[in-house]
Amino acid sequence: MCELLGMSANVPTDICFSFTGLMQRGGRTGPHRDGWGITFYEGKGFRTFKDPSPSCQSKIAELVQNYPIKSCAVISHIRQANRGGVNLENTHPFTRELWGRYWTFAHNGQLADYQDLPSGRHRPVGQTDSEAAFCWLLDELEKHYPDIPQDMAGVFAFVAQLCDQLREKGVFNMLLSDGEYVMSYCTNHLYWITRRAPFGHATLLDEDVEINFQEETTPNDVVSVIATQPLTGNEVWQKMKPGEYNLFHFGELIDSNVGMLSDVAYVAGRPGDQSPKSPLE
Repeated sequence: MCELLGMSANVPTDICFSFTGLMQRGGRTGPHRDGWGITFYEGKGFRTFKDPSPSCQSKIAELVQNYPIKSCAVISHIRQANRGGVNLENTHPFTRELWGRYWTFAHNGQLADYQDLPSGRHRPVGQTDSEAAFCWLLDELEKHYPDIPQDMAGVFAFVAQLCDQLREKGVFNMLLSDGEYVMSYCTNHLYWITRRAPFGHATLLDEDVEINFQEETTPNDVVSVIATQPLTGNEVWQKMKPGEYNLFHFGELIDSNVGMLSDVAYVAGRPGDQSPKSPLE
């Protein structure tokens, strides 16, 4: 399995603190040694840093950790390979253009029968089930919306329905962003937290690092972070339910719903983790 990290903020914000915790799980405190990547949105553009080496040993990861790139939308991923070789083309996140905007995607899990997913013009470059699922999602979006949609919240609700279908093929935890919205979809393990005033201290679980957010923020800042597992030990993280999607817009959670596929059906007959349904904390 892999681990995900996403951020949505109402002002350009660096993710150095959370990324410092995540990169330790890429080979030091976790088994995810098969590459890592991170995408920062800046206006309509984006910057992506990737490395097929373990993040805990990567000089590029050190650069990202120490270089405070500020963004309102970030998606990051550390990989434990199960489909496709350990190389750059199979390293998440993946980015494609649709409707004149860049879409970025990262996936945690493993899918069966993903080779049968039609992708149209959005062809995978690597060999992962993740990239195949992303290309299929974009193809379905393009077919469903022949013209550029105006209701983006409705677009992401439709994406959630597509994710329900992918969840039938296995474990599908996902982050998706168009640079303005950040969407998360959960099969078994995803947590999130929204930080706003009054800000306090936070301490990483995987590294001896503490931060006082009050010194780094203004009273108007709102920052939401999504991760496969909580990154801090002294904050309350919300656990997503199986089949739940969340949609964040400039830091705020604006939509959340649980799909039609029941948790009972998942536990009884689905591959992957058999964890029981967990309520939001």
